[in-house]
Amino acid sequence: MIKEYKTILEPGSDEIIEKKSRFIGYVRHTETEEEAVAFVNEIRKKHFDARHNCYAYCVDGQQKTLRFSDDGEPGGTAGKPILEVITGNALCDVCIVVTRYFGGTLLGTGGLVRAYTEASKACIAATDVITKRLVVPTILTTNYTDLGKIQYLLGNENIPVMDSEYGQDVILKIEIFVDDVERVCKKLTEATAARVRIEQGDVIFSTG
Repeated sequence: MIKEYKTILEPGSDEIIEKKSRFIGYVRHTETEEEAVAFVNEIRKKHFDARHNCYAYCVDGQQKTLRFSDDGEPGGTAGKPILEVITGNALCDVCIVVTRYFGGTLLGTGGLVRAYTEASKACIAATDVITKRLVVPTILTTNYTDLGKIQYLLGNENIPVMDSEYGQDVILKIEIFVDDVERVCKKLTEATAARVRIEQGDVIFSTG
């Protein structure tokens, strides 16, 4: 099972020129195949007058669903290079569409591969890549006496407090990387002589 992967949140776009042909790259966060296909169709509609709208996507957070299309370009010169940029950057839940406006000069297979690769890299560079990790959402309920110990421990473990409530007790909402759950919970229990109450939720992917 994949425990962490890279993705993007904000769309990115950029273009390159190769022998007067325009290659416009678009990348968007897509979590399902339906979202990816909808994005491809959106770009096709936007650039209905372009000769090619080639694409590739990787969705589902596990890199199981991988698709690509050359959209009329010679086989292996467009969709596959785009997909290799996605997988080479360990990205998932993303779709890249590269639109080509023909400039009148044939590029050859090597030139096409380079151009689609560079356009894909350019649109990724135009946005921010983030890491999603498999975490266990956890609620800590503690008294004020133990609060400092818990905050110190969480700081040492680089675990941010996502939310907090201060009443008769203090409630801290955190996310613990799945591989660290047992060790961190043991430390919390030991640091507070088992006074802290720990409630764990279902495992999720998070950018926290």
